[in-house]
Amino acid sequence: MDLLKTLVDKGLRRELPTRDEALAVLATSDDELLDVVAAAGKVRRQWFGRRVKLNYLVNLKSGLCPEDCSYCSQRLGSKADILKYTWLKPQEAAAAAGAGVAGGAKRVCLVASGRGPTDRDVDRVSQTIAAIKEQNEGVEVCACLGLLSGGQAERLREAGADAYNHNLNTSEATYGEITTTHTYADRVETVHQAQAAGLSACSGLIAGMGESDADLVDVVFSLRELDPDSVPVNFLIPFEGTPLAKEWSLTPQRCLRILAMVRFVCPDVEVRLAGGREVHLRSMQPLALHLANSIFLGDYLTSEGQAGRADLEMIADAGFEVEGAGERTLPEHRADALAASGGGCGGHDGAGAGGGCGPCGGGADAGVTADTGVTAGEPVSKASGETGAAEGADAAAASGRARTDLVAVRRRGAGTELPPNA
Repeated sequence: MDLLKTLVDKGLRRELPTRDEALAVLATSDDELLDVVAAAGKVRRQWFGRRVKLNYLVNLKSGLCPEDCSYCSQRLGSKADILKYTWLKPQEAAAAAGAGVAGGAKRVCLVASGRGPTDRDVDRVSQTIAAIKEQNEGVEVCACLGLLSGGQAERLREAGADAYNHNLNTSEATYGEITTTHTYADRVETVHQAQAAGLSACSGLIAGMGESDADLVDVVFSLRELDPDSVPVNFLIPFEGTPLAKEWSLTPQRCLRILAMVRFVCPDVEVRLAGGREVHLRSMQPLALHLANSIFLGDYLTSEGQAGRADLEMIADAGFEVEGAGERTLPEHRADALAASGGGCGGHDGAGAGGGCGPCGGGADAGVTADTGVTAGEPVSKASGETGAAEGADAAAASGRARTDLVAVRRRGAGTELPPNA
């Protein structure tokens, strides 16, 4: 296809495609899908080789958020049966983070529900950052705390934060349909504050909220203009008990096209495969590694992810390698620009509350259903659920229904007495 050759050439030169070209990627047929993945894969390998960066989420404060983001299980009025707890103590958070680092993560993403932090909250998070870095030499820390007010980004930077995540989520034109308690402009301003403070900026999107192709292209072009170091791509998991509970519109093929479009528009940026990959990509996840160069290890904020060991096996089986702690994530030109600005990660990365991490940050956890057959407080066994998942797949395929059986509420790790999935 002439389109793909043009997009590869532009991606290798870091040249912005046209909106029509980006829309054309989303409109390609299933017969062309592998060609699209192969083309975007050339751009990914040019700037990131075959490395996959691992990130690990720690949910510092879960639930009870005053914001009304339609996609979020922690939103005001949510009926989702999620874990709810107030701030973890620094040592509790450090212990959770240590499990992720031991599993191979080079970045820890600290997330807290809420509109934005108070100055006291910034003090708490600063103490947590210090505890994590004291116990894990060289680890990167990204904060995702919602909307920032004056001087807070600078205080986080001084405390040792390397990055800050705050996602745009959707296009400016449709933002008011998703959230009413803050604005799209508020989000943009918070990203600017993080960048001005010398933090590596992470900002991404959530796909599958009923948006059009034009909306997807608009938000990705806005992200290109904002120029974060990392762009997490979340796929909505419709939580029971939220306004988007019935919004099951994504297919594995659609997800791959979206990731390819993001890679073409943001060729030299860390593209993070974030929340919802297990639910919507399913057995096609390995193909997504040819497009994204970063993933989350293990569980998300309020929902379970793929087993950490399975993540590592998937990366190896697909012919990729886990990025080492001493390896640089960003291409040299981006790393040098970040270092020149006094940025936190220097040559190492550009982040996101784990790459799409938070309630107000954007949702590395874009949803979860309560219809899991799991009793509250009972740990979920991946192995014992295999038969039920297979039966669920057959039933869903026969009826055309969404695979809600693939989603489980997080009952382990941060905020519980059970070990994390890392």
